[in-house]
Order: sequence, then C-alpha cells, then structure tokens
Amino acid sequence: MSETGTDAAASAEHVAAEPLTGGIATAVGSWPGADPREAANTVLGELADLTHLPELPGRGVGADMIGRVSALLVDMRFDTSTRGYRLAARPGTVSRRARDLLRADLDALEEAWETSGSAGTGRVVKVQAAGPLTLAAEVELPGGHRALTDPGALRDLSDSLAEGLAQHVAEVGKRLGARVVLQLDEPSLTDVLNGSLRGVSVLDTVRAMPAPEALAVLDGVIEAQAAPVLVHSCAEPPALGFLRRSAAAAVGFDVATIRTRDLDSIGETLDAGKRLVLGLVPTTDPAARTTEAATKGAPRPVTWREIAEPGVRLIDRLGFPRTALADRVLVAPACGLGGAPLSWARKALSLANEVARAYAEDPESLTFS
Repeated sequence: MSETGTDAAASAEHVAAEPLTGGIATAVGSWPGADPREAANTVLGELADLTHLPELPGRGVGADMIGRVSALLVDMRFDTSTRGYRLAARPGTVSRRARDLLRADLDALEEAWETSGSAGTGRVVKVQAAGPLTLAAEVELPGGHRALTDPGALRDLSDSLAEGLAQHVAEVGKRLGARVVLQLDEPSLTDVLNGSLRGVSVLDTVRAMPAPEALAVLDGVIEAQAAPVLVHSCAEPPALGFLRRSAAAAVGFDVATIRTRDLDSIGETLDAGKRLVLGLVPTTDPAARTTEAATKGAPRPVTWREIAEPGVRLIDRLGFPRTALADRVLVAPACGLGGAPLSWARKALSLANEVARAYAEDPESLTFS
C-alpha cells in the first residue's frame, strides 16, 4: 500500500501545526526482514502521519539498536566484544558496516519518499537511535567495563551522540524535504537508575546513577537537537517520573507494563504538556499465543476495539476528558517489531491506524462491555 501525492499532502496538513500531535499512529522502529526497500515502502504506506526510518536488526552486527549508533557518532567508533560492542581506537569493520547499512536504509527511504509523492509536502518522518544512558550502559570500554562507569567516557559518548544525531536529523530532513522527529530509545533507563546492571564480574557492581545526574545526560542530548524529541522505553516498569522531568516533547511506553503506582506520573506527564505514545498493539499476535490457536488452528483475530480499550480506560481513570486521546495521545506497537512475523508486523500497523482513527474521530462514543 502506497500513498498518492494527494494523500501525502492531506497527511501533512493534518500534522502541519505540530509533528507530534495526538490521534495518529506510528511505530517504534525495528522491522522484520533484511530488505530496506520493502520495509520503507511498507511503513511509508501504512503510517500516513508519522512514518519512520525502519531499523532491520535481522541483518546482524551493525544493524541492531546499539551497533547502529556506531554510524552516527562523531569521532568515536565501535568494535565487537564477547558481550556486544566496545569503544574502538579507530574505525573498523563494525563501524564501516553500520555506516553502509544506515546509508542503504536512507537510500531506500528516499526512493520510496519520492515515489509516493511525499517530497515537498511537509510530511513528517521519525528517526530512532539509542539514548545516551542505554548506550553507555550497553557499550564497553576497551577494558571491558561499561562506559556508564566512567564519567569521562560517558560525557564523551553523550556529546558525540548529540552532535551525530543533530547531523543525522539534518541530513534526513534535507534528503527527504521533510520535517523530522527524533526518538531516543532508553530500554536500559530503569536499570541505570536502579543500579541493577551487572559489571564484568560478581564483584564489580555498577552504581545506581542519581536521577539529577542521569537527567543532565539525557537532556544534554535532547537540548542539542533542533527537532522535537520523543523518548521511548520498553522497560518494565518504565521510569515515567524521571521522563516527565526531561526535556522530551513526548514519552512512549508499553501500556501493558503500567501499574497503579504509575498513574500519578502519567497524569503529571500530561499536565506537563507532553504527548504520550501509548504502546497498545502487542509485538506478537495474541491469538497465536493462545491454547485455542494451538488446538483449533483458527483463533479469533484480535480487533481494534480490544487494542483501543486499555488506552481509553487509562485516560478515564486519570480523570482527563477523552478529547485527550485525540489531542495528546499517539498510538504505537508496544515495542519494536523486529522479531515479529512480517504478516503480524503489517497487521500491527493496521491496528494502530484503526485505533488512532477512533481516538481522533469520536473518542466519547467508545464503549466496552
């Protein structure tokens, strides 16, 4: 499914005032498969209001969330280690591969953008990258310790990331003639704040980072960007109170991870003027996981109303008018779709669109038995 120029122009008009508006659908970032052209054409056709540059981690080293950052950093590069990635003294195979893969992804998206008639329409595109805290938690120093444990390395890494992301956003905007939204992925944020990361041995602990210190790191990257920034976390539980205090324009999380204790933080996030990107669509087909699916072979498919219900009930429970669903809430899968079957990934975007449409058009009419 691909858009015509007229469709693209209509989508651009819908988000003309604010690229991170409510009542629209998007995706987190990762996508199944290894074909960047197929991925670009699919997400561009399915996500009219906030499409994204797909990430294809199935291609291996340099294509996953952390390895991909090696293509974005300024004057810093990665090499592989037994546990993942580590900082390298000079560019090597990993950094070259990451750069080649990212350029192929950009070329594919630019081609699809031109073909769909999106160029020059003011349409919005989202790009994603690991946030500075997750990056420093996952990348090792040459000696094997996490970069997070060295204040100087953390500072250099976050500064390099901030500069590289600003250049990346500018390049994407120029190549596509589009407005750009930046998403920072922080799945390790809760572990960073709680001190639950393991060191290189049982005797090597990684201290909990004080929230003000962590916030300074994250906001340093956010405030270096000209584009609006969304911070997304698939962690359970997400550090919502921390993210509310950040400079991010929007906060994204998996609704299934939310507990009663999180409600005040969510309400305060909305009160602070931020948008919520609610991860409502499961990353795998719920029907395929049921006993019925295994025994009968033809389970009842999940419907958009089932997907929409938790978001509606959340807003109701917080005491906000349902118009907040149209004005302040974006709909997305719970996390990346890189590990999903391609058929479900496509279905997930379709469901996200249906839910977003229901939220935007008449949220007051939504009822659930």
